[in-house]
Amino acid sequence: MVAAATMSLPERAREGRNYDYRYVWIRDQCITGQAIAKSGPLPLMDDAVRFVTERLLEDGAKLVPAYTVTGDAVPDQRELDLPGYPGGTDVVGNWVNQQFQLDAFGESLLLFAAAAGHDHLDADGWRAVEAAVKAIEERWHEPDAGVWELEPDAWTHSRLICAAGLRQIARHQAGDQAARWLILADAIVADTSEHALAPAGHWQRSPTDARLDAALLLPAIRGGIPADDPRTIATLEAIAANLTRDGYCYRYRPDERSLGQAEGAFLMCGFLMALAWSQQGNHVKAARWFERTRAACGNAGLLTEEFDVRQRQLRGNLPQAFVHALLLQCAVTEPDGT
Repeated sequence: MVAAATMSLPERAREGRNYDYRYVWIRDQCITGQAIAKSGPLPLMDDAVRFVTERLLEDGAKLVPAYTVTGDAVPDQRELDLPGYPGGTDVVGNWVNQQFQLDAFGESLLLFAAAAGHDHLDADGWRAVEAAVKAIEERWHEPDAGVWELEPDAWTHSRLICAAGLRQIARHQAGDQAARWLILADAIVADTSEHALAPAGHWQRSPTDARLDAALLLPAIRGGIPADDPRTIATLEAIAANLTRDGYCYRYRPDERSLGQAEGAFLMCGFLMALAWSQQGNHVKAARWFERTRAACGNAGLLTEEFDVRQRQLRGNLPQAFVHALLLQCAVTEPDGT
């Protein structure tokens, strides 16, 4: 499943933020597989597991963030001799092929755990689990590009998602192996808490970046940190107070400009807010976030990655896969969070 069906539709006109998303991002595939595991049809989940399993068994700790639909390398980014979309440029290929994204291993474990919950993880899948765990053991101290594909840093989200994946897959294993995975998860959380917890008690983006990040809602949603942990609650409240406007959520503040000037609201993050409030038992807020975020869709009922709140316009490539995956997960999540 590709991350989007289009290429080079600009997130911001004339700012060079035009990307080719017609490739399979491991993260997007895993997020979608987890949503399908809650709703069906399970053959779609099986397809996600198969693709991720094959990539891990082939590449192991050298897993890259994205592949072509045939499992080959994503071509380097280049421009075509075409006019492009108004305000955009004619970009094809993607520089993600040169990145390391640690969270892809954690997301893979979360996908495998979801499949195991349906008894749909075969012997190759369990071999891929071991490959993902080994990669986390070897590389979790390394700087990575993170969920938003930025400059390498010790991104908090990447580490906590790995802890979530380790905890969830351990629920489907027994004995010393499961204990080893839980010990590793505990070590990652303890180290991250020591270096990337803000004085106010919420998670910050990295040890050197004190800003908030809406992606930091996801580790608790996935079970990496307890829902009633003070760090979880402080993070949700801080994001609600500082990264939201007019019922939409932004991923982080890129600079000193007010929300909405640097980039649009991030629709994935609006659905994360819905899941986070549901997990806290505040079903009214959860429903409001779900309805407000899904209302950003165009006439065809599809969503992009970003939404310009002031102009009420979708921004970027269409449709964006992980946004629809989280919409699906919100739609099938019961009031008790199941």
